Amino acid sequence: GLPEQVRLDLTILSQAGSITTRQAEGYAFYALYPESYIAAARQSGLDQHTTIIGIRSIGAGLAALVGAALGASCIHTVRPVGHPFERRLALSEALANQLAGDGAYAIADEGPGLSGSSFNCVADWLVEHGVAEERIHFFPSHGGDLGSAAQPRHRQRWARAHKHLVGFEQLVLTSANPAHRLENWIGRAAGGLRAPLREVSGGAWRDLAPDADHLACPADPALERRKFLAYGDNSTWLAKFAGVGRMGEAKKQLAQTLAEAGFGPEPVALSHGFLVTPWVTGKSGMQAPVPHGRVLDYLALRASLPAPCPGASLPALYAMATHNIAERCGAAAGRAVQAVLGDPDRFTPVACCTDNRMHAWEWINTPAGWFKLDGIDHHAAHDLVGCQDIAWDLAGAVIELGISGDQRDALRGALAVRIGRAIDPRFVAAMEICYLGFQIGLWTMARARNNRGEAQRIDKLLHRYEQHLALKPGVGGLSAASKCEF
Repeated sequence: GLPEQVRLDLTILSQAGSITTRQAEGYAFYALYPESYIAAARQSGLDQHTTIIGIRSIGAGLAALVGAALGASCIHTVRPVGHPFERRLALSEALANQLAGDGAYAIADEGPGLSGSSFNCVADWLVEHGVAEERIHFFPSHGGDLGSAAQPRHRQRWARAHKHLVGFEQLVLTSANPAHRLENWIGRAAGGLRAPLREVSGGAWRDLAPDADHLACPADPALERRKFLAYGDNSTWLAKFAGVGRMGEAKKQLAQTLAEAGFGPEPVALSHGFLVTPWVTGKSGMQAPVPHGRVLDYLALRASLPAPCPGASLPALYAMATHNIAERCGAAAGRAVQAVLGDPDRFTPVACCTDNRMHAWEWINTPAGWFKLDGIDHHAAHDLVGCQDIAWDLAGAVIELGISGDQRDALRGALAVRIGRAIDPRFVAAMEICYLGFQIGLWTMARARNNRGEAQRIDKLLHRYEQHLALKPGVGGLSAASKCEF
């Protein structure tokens, strides 16, 4: 059970009302199970005298789990401030005094990410206040190294530090307890399995595609969800991580809605955060054009779905596009984009549950008709965009599916009739530029963290986005010096 002080604190909080926190990213996106921190704490060799520090929202819960496993009651949470790659602690005198101690320290958070600065800024503060590094223990969510933006001294510390981790593979894939294994979760949902699970994360799904075009699709393993193929007696199933708790339930309901409208396979189960659906095969939109009538139907459906979560404001989208394009293509391109976009206040978006991923390889022509796959995650992804006006998906369809200017105008007009409100062509044009800015930034970062083979695929995609950008009135015709370099 929980230590007495922890139970008392939770009782006080429950009487005080609710607490609003940001979405816990690990539980939503990265197949992080809270049980892994309990298992790691029990194997750590630490005891009840350990001072535990959780970082940010998810760290508050993770620190409590570590504390419960150790029987510790000295549990604190901190929220580092500053640049994402140069986080620092700014603590009150009272909290600083509470953190003073003679025993071990455990720092709990998900990650580390690109820099590992959140973990390390807590360690920096402790060292500055007299704590020897050998007394500091880290509880991360994965066993990898710090990312490319890490400071050398932090990278050196991380390499020699005490780190305690029970990863997804040990906890779920190869658990000593058969009841805890993913294959048995899925097997119960799918009516039994006849072969081991096959992981298709990190772009491995390309090897299963029936057409060679899929092999050219870029992937960014760092942002892909864990997913597996499960082979039943008569069917093949896809088990993809959708989120723990209410997040997964919401994704299952959206998948059901899309299936009932004929745009995807019907979900059969949500098992410990993994959504199980039939595996879909067929020719992709990279081989044959997706019928514009089908695109219209899909856009009209998405426009009818209420936005379940907030999205970026227009000023934020404009700033993102300007920054990303300037970073990639030069200052002149950024200034041109800023001038073309103009004042965001001239438009009034109506947010809905947008798809946010209209790429041609996501469209599959099956015996039941054209499906739009991967449509339940990206409106609530680990990025800036979130739920937007349906003009965002219209812009994405135009760019990703090769829809011409005249065809775009016809599609926009037909969509306006279907949803019962006008769609300003200037707004669609602005969303196309913002969409290009987002994709350019997204894939530029992906290129930096992937191998040469993946980088070559990403280069082709970035080149295509640059060509689209060059055709935009007021943006194209820039000097050669402002042209994106690959």
